[in-house]
Amino acid sequence: MGLLQSAVFGQIDPENRRLIQLGYDQPLEGTAPIGGYGFYYFNKPGFLETNITLRMALAPVYLDTELGIREVFTPNTDLGIGLSGGGFRDSYPEIRDGTYRRDESFTGHTFELSSSIYHRLNPNWRVPAWIIGRGAIHRAMYERDSDTSDDFEIPRDLNTFLVRTGLRVGGREPSLTSPLAFEISLWYEGEFRERTQLYGFNDDREIEQATHLFWGRTFLKYTFPESQQYFDAGLTLGASVDADRLSAYRLGGFLPFASEFPLSIPGYYFQEISAEKFALLTAEYSFPFTPNKNWRLSFYGAGAAVDNLETHEAAGTWHAGLGAGVTYVSPRGAWLVSVVYGHGFRAVRHDDHGANNIGILLQYDLDAVKKFPYRRFEPNVSPYSSRAGERIFR
Repeated sequence: MGLLQSAVFGQIDPENRRLIQLGYDQPLEGTAPIGGYGFYYFNKPGFLETNITLRMALAPVYLDTELGIREVFTPNTDLGIGLSGGGFRDSYPEIRDGTYRRDESFTGHTFELSSSIYHRLNPNWRVPAWIIGRGAIHRAMYERDSDTSDDFEIPRDLNTFLVRTGLRVGGREPSLTSPLAFEISLWYEGEFRERTQLYGFNDDREIEQATHLFWGRTFLKYTFPESQQYFDAGLTLGASVDADRLSAYRLGGFLPFASEFPLSIPGYYFQEISAEKFALLTAEYSFPFTPNKNWRLSFYGAGAAVDNLETHEAAGTWHAGLGAGVTYVSPRGAWLVSVVYGHGFRAVRHDDHGANNIGILLQYDLDAVKKFPYRRFEPNVSPYSSRAGERIFR
């Protein structure tokens, strides 16, 4: 996964949005693949017709779009038709034993056509519940990096049929300044490839023809109206059947919009840990420390128990990280910038444990002038969650 990623967002978004999101994660020890994203998110309800919404995420080398049509089959059922493609989305960095192995890594480009169904179960409730179904035809096109070993055979171009279904209650807005969020959700995704494929050094690794992923998560974010302190805590559990290097869950780093379900652990390389199963607990506490509440101090923590891929067992089964950050939010909430530091307690570096990283997050809201200063405690919980242009955990 490279720096110039894009993101789109879950169910059909009912609000006009124009957001710029940037994130970058830099390790202080060792060498790691570039971890980050940069994209412009545009959402336009009432596009062409009153029941049509255009959603687009644009990065320098990647585009992800969806045309959402409300009330297609029933008054509570919406249809989404998506098209995405571009460079580096399916790139694979091999990170093993805390070492980024450039000679076993390669670049992947992509094209994907998808269709989604969003059915709301409780249209009269404040917190929405959705059943979501999605099917996609995905083509990955691989090429060698300049550092890929001459003896390493990269995978051949591969077609995959993706199926995802889930039940989601609540959700999170695609914004770092959203004051409220709540979700309980359960998911399944199947990846069905056209063939089993061997690659690597003398065909020493395999891409499975079918992989099944099962996961669930719950989280709560709450902002106190007067003090503007907030806490954000979440638990994500995942399991898989026949996971391989390209489909395993990948944990590590601190990039909130890198995927719809970010598996963040401060201090670790971005996507350092490859796991077949995992349990991840995350928490954040943030408070303003100036009278005008534009400067904030935040503390982050994460702990995970993982069942690694057999080829990555040296990473260990327990991981934890702590971090802190300083954030400035402009008086009208138009832009936000955070500088974050993280320490990973069990990350392997040079035959020892312990690693550090720093990161930067930036958000610019082109419509902030129409909103409350710093989004002061808006009462509604939006059901719309982020989904990255790449697959859910990769």
